[in-house]
Amino acid sequence: MSTTNDVEAPSAIIACPKCGKRNRVSAVGDGVPRCGNCHQLLPWVVDADDTTFADVVEKARLPVLIDLWAPWCGPCRTVSPVLERLATERAGRLKLVKVNSDVASQVSRRFEVQAIPTLVLMNDGQVVSRQVGAAPAHALRTWLDEALPEDSRAPDTPHS
Repeated sequence: MSTTNDVEAPSAIIACPKCGKRNRVSAVGDGVPRCGNCHQLLPWVVDADDTTFADVVEKARLPVLIDLWAPWCGPCRTVSPVLERLATERAGRLKLVKVNSDVASQVSRRFEVQAIPTLVLMNDGQVVSRQVGAAPAHALRTWLDEALPEDSRAPDTPHS
C-alpha cells in the first residue's frame, strides 16, 4: 500500500483475541481493523519511524498512543505488554504506535524525549497527554482513561 508520501506503510500481524486467526493489519487506514475470519475488532498495534510517522499517527482518525522505546531499555520491555493489553481492551477505539527512539531521531526530537519509555497520547493530531517512565498497569490504565475522550475509554471504565 502506498501512502501519500510514496512511503511504504508498515503492517503488522495481529492474532485475533477471539478466534486466534492471524491478520495482517496496515499501519495506515480509514477504518478500524477487524478479523478476516470472525469480524471481531482487532487491537491496532503498529510500528512507525521518521518516514512513516505522519501517515501512521497524524492522519489517524482514532486517538493514538505513541510508545517511544528502545530495544535495550528494560522498563520499555516491561511496559510494552501492558500497552498491548490496553490496546486490546480498546480495540476499535485506540491505535497503539510503537516508535523505536534509537532509529526515529526526528520523532524523538519532536517530542523532546529525554527518558524512555515516553508515552504520548494524541487525538486529532494534537498531543493530549504525556507519561514519562515505566508505571504499573493500573497507573497506566488510569492515566490513559483520564486522558482519552469518553467514547474511546474501556467499556468498563466509570465516567466522571
